Amino acid sequence: MARAGRARGWRELAGTVCCVRNMAGVGDAAAPREGGGGGAGGPERDGRGEAEQPGGGGHGAPPAPQHTETLGFYESDRRRERRRSRAELSLLRFLSAELTRGYFLEHNEAKYTERRERVYTCMRIPRELEKLMVFGIFLCLDAFLYVFTLLPLRVFLALFRLFTLPCYGFRDRRLLQPAQVCDILKGVILVICYFMMHYVDYSMMYHLIRGQSVIKLYIIYNMLEVADRLFSSFGQDILDALYWTATEPKERKRAHIGVIPHFFMAVLYVFLHAILIMVQATTLNVAFNSHNKSLLTIMMSNNFVEIKGSVFKKFEKNNLFQMSNSDIKERFTNYVLLLIVCLRNMEQFSWNPDHLWVLFPDVCMVIASEIAVDIVKHAFITKFNDITADVYSEYRASLAFDLVSSRQKNAYTDYSDSVARRMGFIPLPLAVLLIRVVTSSIKVQGILSYACVILFYFGLISLKVLNSIVLLGKSCQYVKEAKMEEKLFNPPPTNTPGKPSSKSQNRCKPSQEENLSASVTSQPVHQKENVIPLLVTSNSDQFLTTPDGDEKDITQDNSELKHRSSKKDLLEIDRFTICGNRID
Repeated sequence: MARAGRARGWRELAGTVCCVRNMAGVGDAAAPREGGGGGAGGPERDGRGEAEQPGGGGHGAPPAPQHTETLGFYESDRRRERRRSRAELSLLRFLSAELTRGYFLEHNEAKYTERRERVYTCMRIPRELEKLMVFGIFLCLDAFLYVFTLLPLRVFLALFRLFTLPCYGFRDRRLLQPAQVCDILKGVILVICYFMMHYVDYSMMYHLIRGQSVIKLYIIYNMLEVADRLFSSFGQDILDALYWTATEPKERKRAHIGVIPHFFMAVLYVFLHAILIMVQATTLNVAFNSHNKSLLTIMMSNNFVEIKGSVFKKFEKNNLFQMSNSDIKERFTNYVLLLIVCLRNMEQFSWNPDHLWVLFPDVCMVIASEIAVDIVKHAFITKFNDITADVYSEYRASLAFDLVSSRQKNAYTDYSDSVARRMGFIPLPLAVLLIRVVTSSIKVQGILSYACVILFYFGLISLKVLNSIVLLGKSCQYVKEAKMEEKLFNPPPTNTPGKPSSKSQNRCKPSQEENLSASVTSQPVHQKENVIPLLVTSNSDQFLTTPDGDEKDITQDNSELKHRSSKKDLLEIDRFTICGNRID
């Protein structure tokens, strides 16, 4: 009984000490021990307490043996708590927490809505981009067919007017209308460059290029692409300078001599650009005829390098419009180059139709890689620059506006020239090369062959007329959807290239103003207040070269236009920035 009472007393004392130390600290442990002595096992604890407390219990600090034993009970309780906490932080409990924890996306609704819209935009890009590409390719096709179909007829009518003019008398100061002068110049340039191309041996060029290594051909092809863009950028300026020099009102007959150097410069440009495109076509032909197709693979991989150079740059809407026009021109040019390659290969195999199916997979592979690169490039450009997919509808409306405005009575440019300025696509060099390749690949002999050629020509005219009608209808629809009809009724810019300011207009004589009003464009002379809004909503044709002497007058009179916002109207983007992404 005594042992049982002593054990029960020790348990009660240990429990009391643990509770007091947890609540009041270790220093107050003596008081609970004295209160515990009056319990059931008091006599035994008193006798043992005299031996364990030689210094008395009034100092508040527990003796060493007592502290050691109670500390042991305290440490055992802490171990118990640690075991319990370790059991709670077990691997199964962690896995359970990872599997059952939750979160709420609606707490950041704006962020996730924006991410979803970006995904939807990327999914819409292929459809919207291809709609723009198809419309632009048919525009290029219309301008390209114009050179083969309507331009010869217009040249014939202009020459007929010129030769029959003495029969009707010289009622007008002009022998020909300015549009007819431009048509004759284009026709003469085509004929001269075609005969000059006969001195270029295509077969020698093919074997010369084929003897080079793959790396050399890859570098040559890249250099040719850059040179083609530079030629396209500068070539239309040369042609427009020729057209304006030949048609601008002149007071002295001696001033017409200036047309001769411009004409020779234009002929040289068209000839060199045609040779450049011929080298491109020859290189592509070598790639098609190589045994291991390594060069063709390298040339296709060059398209994917274009993604790296374009995607990670900052683009505005205007810059994306310029890139889209460049892609349209590049894709149409590649189609013509592939046509030339197929014609040359079919000629070498005696027009065997089985060989066409050998070329067909490679042709499809080149076209598919071009389409894939354009889609990926535009998708990520719009994603990184927060541009919506609806912007391609605006681009399509701007191209349609050019077509509709060129059909107006007061139009001041030909449609083919408008396409050349907008997209950098100049049909004359490409037409010269295609005529050269077709005439050398297809031999016309006999009356039946000539009859087939005439029927083919009428078929081209029918295709051109049908294409023009469909494009004109679609363009009117796109212009109405974009609500751009009011811009069609704005009068075109009337200032001459060298005299756009009001100061230079004041210097002009009345006879010069009468000549301007009777010129090809039939454009009346407006005052300065009419010029400023036209600069904002002008088309892509206000870019004829300005003499250096009048640049100061332009900067002084139009100083209020220097600080216009960088987001210009899409109709003002008329330069060939296909060589780089310039922000005007």
